[in-house]
Amino acid sequence: MSDTFRKAMINKLPRLPPTRAPWADQPPPNEDDEEAEELEGEDSFGDLHTTLPPPTRFGGNDLTPLSASSFFTQALEVQPATSPCTFRVYLTPPNPTGKDRGTYLVCHHGAGAGGLSFAALAKAVKGKSGGEMGVMSFDCRGHGKTKSEGGKVVERDLSLPTLLSDFLGLIEHMFPEPKEAPSFVLTGHSMGAAPILSAAPILQQKGYKVPGVIVLDVVEGTAVESLHLMKSILSQRPTLFRSVVDGIHWHLSSNSIRDPESARVSVPSIIVPDPGPSAGPGGQQVWRTDLLATEPYWLEWYEGLSSRFLTAKCARLLVLAGQERLDRELMVGQMQGKFQLEVMPNVGHYLHEDNPSSLAATIVTFWRRNTRVLVLPPKIGAVSGQGGSGGVEVKRVGED
Repeated sequence: MSDTFRKAMINKLPRLPPTRAPWADQPPPNEDDEEAEELEGEDSFGDLHTTLPPPTRFGGNDLTPLSASSFFTQALEVQPATSPCTFRVYLTPPNPTGKDRGTYLVCHHGAGAGGLSFAALAKAVKGKSGGEMGVMSFDCRGHGKTKSEGGKVVERDLSLPTLLSDFLGLIEHMFPEPKEAPSFVLTGHSMGAAPILSAAPILQQKGYKVPGVIVLDVVEGTAVESLHLMKSILSQRPTLFRSVVDGIHWHLSSNSIRDPESARVSVPSIIVPDPGPSAGPGGQQVWRTDLLATEPYWLEWYEGLSSRFLTAKCARLLVLAGQERLDRELMVGQMQGKFQLEVMPNVGHYLHEDNPSSLAATIVTFWRRNTRVLVLPPKIGAVSGQGGSGGVEVKRVGED
């Protein structure tokens, strides 16, 4: 490992939380504060309702938790027949035009994160696409509000075969008829890249349309090389927070997440009340997922990632945070023009949370470029009105 990369990893280590509560100098809470507005209708759930902690600020920004309803239109509980889990799914359906059934950006989060880490991105994608592109995000097993039968043994099984089986089961349960289903642009952040890249060819074989895959801030060579640092990185995190607001404050003050709006909606889903004496939504919080317990699966998440990415039979987009290194396989692939590479400045590992607007613009452009139909000029000598297309060739970009 190069000294440059080692220093970069060390510089990414988050600072420990402040010794006093971040709202210590704030006025007392208003007892008349209303609960946050939650998702309404038949697809909403009562357990989304929480009593919000006192408003606090960080860098001039309010840290009050935000409801998922500001970012997605539906929240579902989905239990595929092939999985012991009931998945929390967040959904914003597309508004397709004509006979098109629309496209979903299907998002798989990384280890320790949750489906709501894509909330700000989902809102931005809807805006950038004019509602034409929908977004589906979910909490994988052992994360967020997904529940599992079998306790910790089931929740901690984050092996690649299990993640792949869960992902495929979820898609097939929600969209059982491939010919009637919308198309899917599969997107994976960090750990989430492994199951979506493995799922793409399987879904295509089953008849689903997958025009593109997107990998966010993970490169096989760099990831494998840095695995021995992971325990040290995780040990720098606090083991608990004084409250949900304290958790949001730490993520922002440590630069783990740089966009306050995204942190306010995503962080509350990755921490849970401490099961100890102070248990309760307003008390101490601990991490929802024990990342150290997933160590047996770290290597299999990343081994073979570059090969699966480059051999995907669809358009490919790799988005990295800063000038990260490509491994040899990806460098060769880039020189051969096998995929689109975008490097986002001034963002961290959670680039989809740090600058969701910029990433949304990149994704929508990528999707439109690789799914639109081009009408080419008539062939020389073609007679208008003859042939199925009247002498005009129709080619769908990205299906070579």
